[in-house]
Amino acid sequence: MTCRHKSAFGGGRLALVPALTVAMMAAAILAMPAHGQDDPATPDASTITRVGTTAAQFLKLGVGARAIALGGAYVAESSDLSSLYWNPAGLARLSGHNVQLNATRYLADVEYNMAAFGTIVPGIGSVGLSLLLLDSGDMAVRTESDPEGTGEQFKVQSFAIQATFARNLTDRFSIGGSLKYIQERIWHSTASAIAIDVGTLFTTPFDGLRLGASMSNLGPKMRMDGRDILFSEDPSPNTQGTAEIINAQYRMDAHPLPLLFRVGVAWDAYDTGTHRLLVSTDAAHPNDNAEYINAGFEYSFRDLIAFRVGYRNLFEPDTEQGLTAGASLQLQVDRSLRTSLDYAYADFGRLTETHWFTVNLSF
Repeated sequence: MTCRHKSAFGGGRLALVPALTVAMMAAAILAMPAHGQDDPATPDASTITRVGTTAAQFLKLGVGARAIALGGAYVAESSDLSSLYWNPAGLARLSGHNVQLNATRYLADVEYNMAAFGTIVPGIGSVGLSLLLLDSGDMAVRTESDPEGTGEQFKVQSFAIQATFARNLTDRFSIGGSLKYIQERIWHSTASAIAIDVGTLFTTPFDGLRLGASMSNLGPKMRMDGRDILFSEDPSPNTQGTAEIINAQYRMDAHPLPLLFRVGVAWDAYDTGTHRLLVSTDAAHPNDNAEYINAGFEYSFRDLIAFRVGYRNLFEPDTEQGLTAGASLQLQVDRSLRTSLDYAYADFGRLTETHWFTVNLSF
């Protein structure tokens, strides 16, 4: 009789592991510009990281208190519904029906929230839906003539609606992909785009060692449009007999999405069933900044309580991000319902800190 271990590595489907991983790496490298200027002959091009050149920056903030507490090193550990953000292949590792709610009081009192649902479709795979929402709250409209405010209010709102499908190709190898609609709104102007995420997860034959890779936000450029860019102008105020007023609009630039490629390793360094120590690290290659590394550690006791510490954006120049920490408590409400409460703290240096809260329900 063929053993399970052999079936995981035998057959043609295993060839998909290196093939898909290499294909993702090649596509990411080809799609992302180097973090210098477009002209390689430009002096000091290697020091320019293209910061601030992409749209939809809320797509870079992260999701899930557990992932944040681990320093964002989650591409190979994706084991809850925040995997819809970090690595869609992780959705295939969940069982039953799952709901996740995230609430974050971000910098400058910006509200940043996420809701997600995932379930298994027998014989097909796993499907998930999520909504990511950022809201700045009301702010005063200020102009050169009214620096204290015109009496009007405006806000910045961004959201992403995402549908995800994932499947276990073997008992060790999973793939997943997401299609999402992204919109940013500033007062009466909006920009939108459709993007995709793809990811893979592989449980190696080495005890407790997992590998993951994902590519996020692959899609077209976004351009703001709306009534706020319209204005009326007299082209020749000192000339009589010409059109006094013409309608015009500002020409808006189109900006790419924050394309991001991650590869990571997660390792259960110590696991007795009662005590478990997880070590996780990711390497990230964004198209609008320098490469960086995330790392995190988690100690859990009887899958009941867990404590975490991590570090975000290591080696990224001039970053304000750094130390992260958090904890969680899991409760078995009844035979069919299990819940976990997660909290994370993330240091932002001179920008103070952020606090993240997550509720997971499994049934």
